[in-house]
Amino acid sequence: MKLYDTTLAPNARRVRMFLAEKNMQVESIEINLLKGDNLTEEFRRRNPFAKVPVLELDTGEILSESVAICRYLEEIQPEPALLGTTALEKAQIEMWQRRAEFSFLMPTGMAFQHCTGFFKDRMTPNKEWGEECKKSAFGFLKLLNQHLSDFTYLAGDNFSIADITMLTTLDFGRTVDIRLNEKHEHIQRWYDLVSQRPSAKA
Repeated sequence: MKLYDTTLAPNARRVRMFLAEKNMQVESIEINLLKGDNLTEEFRRRNPFAKVPVLELDTGEILSESVAICRYLEEIQPEPALLGTTALEKAQIEMWQRRAEFSFLMPTGMAFQHCTGFFKDRMTPNKEWGEECKKSAFGFLKLLNQHLSDFTYLAGDNFSIADITMLTTLDFGRTVDIRLNEKHEHIQRWYDLVSQRPSAKA
């Protein structure tokens, strides 16, 4: 398998962490987003949406979208389970994965796009919108901090894809000054725990 990857992109790092947790090795091909490697005709044949990551299977089949790739990896190598085992656990992980993705990853990504001007050659940034997205991200941190006062990980007692999404986004959020502070003591406890996992270096 080949992973079309971008080192600093949080979505790509989600897949790398997932692979590391599974102890799976794949060939990695770096895609330089700043130079527009993802906008070439060759790359668009693999993913017409021009996004990373993309997983190319040995059969030539192509998968894009981080969670879809992770679901495939979970199916071919179920252990350790990162998407749950029981019906309830699977639902709880899906719930918190979606919350982390829609309420934190997406606004953080929008803040990056609209506040930094990184993609100003291919979009029209709206800094005011980016700042609103930052406020939304901090709102989620307030809710998550309360939740983690009662739970070890986002979805309960076991590390999961939801924690991967949260960790990679929190690290990426530093680029737009979305950081933990003294009000986030329970998230900080969680962060100290999950960032010590070997996969966090992926």
